[in-house]
Amino acid sequence: MWIYEKKLQYPVRVSTCNPKLAKLLIEQYGGADGELAAALRYLNQRYTIPDKVIGLLNDIGTEEFAHLEMIATMVYKLTKDATPDQLEAAGLDRHYVDHEKALHYHDAAGVPWTATYIQAKGDPIADIYEDIAAEEKARATYQWIINLSDDPDLNDGLRFLREREIIHSQRFREAAQILIEERNRKKIF
Repeated sequence: MWIYEKKLQYPVRVSTCNPKLAKLLIEQYGGADGELAAALRYLNQRYTIPDKVIGLLNDIGTEEFAHLEMIATMVYKLTKDATPDQLEAAGLDRHYVDHEKALHYHDAAGVPWTATYIQAKGDPIADIYEDIAAEEKARATYQWIINLSDDPDLNDGLRFLREREIIHSQRFREAAQILIEERNRKKIF
């Protein structure tokens, strides 16, 4: 079903070592509104959604894994040359003690990823609206990270990710309209 290309969806560049920025980006790696939660949410929901929308959830869920890979690459590049002192100054000392520079699924505050981040009600319209909200929260987080970043190279990749979140939200809005029309046509409430 999946074909993996050994390249990122969009090039990832960073200008300089910046563990503080890496700490913020970890939010999109293992946070509640991050790429892992989104990928798993959509790929899980596709089993209880009408056929008209399954492909959309499959496509976007798979793309979210590509975004996860981009975030991992960004964090790696921002920390690969960091000293333990720099990691400590950035607030990554606890992460360093537990994982050194290895990535771990947690948010920017260090709270571990949990399956409770994944919502699946089983009602297609409720689930699609949850997905729209998830994409909008991710878009907002990318914008706020861009606002805090002074790295033009990194910001290029972050802008790409932010724009993809907007596209995903638009696609989910289209799917919601299809599902609402189908519900109204069948008079199912």
